[in-house]
Amino acid sequence: MSPSAAPPAEPPLSARQAERRHRILRAATALAARGGYEAVQMREVAESAQVALGTLYRYFPSKVHLLVAVMLEQLQELQEHIRRHPPTDREPAPRVADTLTRAFHALQREPLLAEAMVRAMCFADRSIGAEVDLVSAATGQLILDAIGQSGPPSDSQRAAVRVIEHTWHSALVAWLSGRASIAEVRADLHTAARLLTLP
Repeated sequence: MSPSAAPPAEPPLSARQAERRHRILRAATALAARGGYEAVQMREVAESAQVALGTLYRYFPSKVHLLVAVMLEQLQELQEHIRRHPPTDREPAPRVADTLTRAFHALQREPLLAEAMVRAMCFADRSIGAEVDLVSAATGQLILDAIGQSGPPSDSQRAAVRVIEHTWHSALVAWLSGRASIAEVRADLHTAARLLTLP
């Protein structure tokens, strides 16, 4: 789509709207953490967030939209934590591996929430493309922050970041489905991060 054909940007939320949206996300997060994907029912989210069901649907047209937004919020919170407590290794590859391993452990503490968010990402269709792109961008930025260099990344670094991002999501799916152990996930993340050392 050309820039001229792009839809207009959404107006910023008022303070009241932002607070309502935050309540909705908190309610969905709590339900998912207790019962996984199936536990996130829109009516229950609305009741827990103390909003009308119609209001909820204006913010999030479907459960998938809602849980993708929850995943974005989780990644943004993780970004803030990593920025406050950055990895200390001198080389970029171990810093990236450490960052993604810490991110994985954060999700591991809430496996039902992780399952709900990942299932939503897997179910997302083109109607949720913009939201999925934001999740991808947040994951990529987490990796770029871990590299810790000044200035924009090179083309080879951008390519490596994309592969590392794909590996991260694939490893998470494999762990959630019982096809990979935590040790295997950690090994895969370290292997992918070593792409940053290639010329």
